[in-house]
Amino acid sequence: MKTTDRTSLIAFPLLILIGLLVAIAGSQGGSQIAGIPVFAVLVGLAFLIQWLVFIPAYWRQTEKFFDLTGSLTYITVSTLALLLSDGVDGRSILVWVLVVVWAVRLGTFLFSRIKNAGKDDRFDEIKPSFIRFLTVWTIQGLWVTFTLIAALIIITTTNRKELDLLALIGLLVWGFGFAMEVIADYQKSRFNADPKNKGKFIHTGLWSRSRHPNYFGEIVLWVGVTIIALPVLQGWQWVALISPVFVTLLLTRVSGIPLLEKKADQKWGGQADYQAYKQRTPVLIPRLR
Repeated sequence: MKTTDRTSLIAFPLLILIGLLVAIAGSQGGSQIAGIPVFAVLVGLAFLIQWLVFIPAYWRQTEKFFDLTGSLTYITVSTLALLLSDGVDGRSILVWVLVVVWAVRLGTFLFSRIKNAGKDDRFDEIKPSFIRFLTVWTIQGLWVTFTLIAALIIITTTNRKELDLLALIGLLVWGFGFAMEVIADYQKSRFNADPKNKGKFIHTGLWSRSRHPNYFGEIVLWVGVTIIALPVLQGWQWVALISPVFVTLLLTRVSGIPLLEKKADQKWGGQADYQAYKQRTPVLIPRLR
């Protein structure tokens, strides 16, 4: 057995355990259905959806529906939270709208991108291994759980609070992050679509201020959702603060920036203009000048 497969065998149950602990913590003071916390049911559903789609994905050796499945999971879980919870209020509806708008936009964008590209080369070495591919889908279930935790607590909690200044601040922060992500993705897509830019790297627009402005926007928008959640958090529900931290760590240390930086170095590392771009441009937080 390969070392990577053994690592996945260890990681798989650990991921499930972490998800279980989050489900227990986030369920405190929340709505119930048939005596079972709605929050816990939805966390379980987030994982179940990934595993169900994994079966045909592994059978057909395709990752084309990976990102789309993640986005649909966000929409499904948050919508069910709204339908199954008691006393839904303005704060709940607000975060539901923010989550759905973000998920629809990102899911459509990512599915269109992989459809045009034909594949996502991040999965080339992973797909043939049952346990490694399953673990990646399980990580996506945990990704949904951690990023949605603040929103799910807002929707399922019985500790209702009227919309206030923190809700407005959170909305503005979310809007800023969402705009950053959308504009950055649009600029890069437009750059790559131009035949004159074939084989070149983007260093204009927001990409002249950050090497990964879309990821910066992603982190900021989840900070916004967490700010909206602050007034309703109680007890173990304060675990929701881990949401933007998790997003940041995953994008900057695991699956996002490290992989893209490595790929970029392999492609343009020998070019003087790329080295100069790296030296003058922050990896994540945009420079103001």
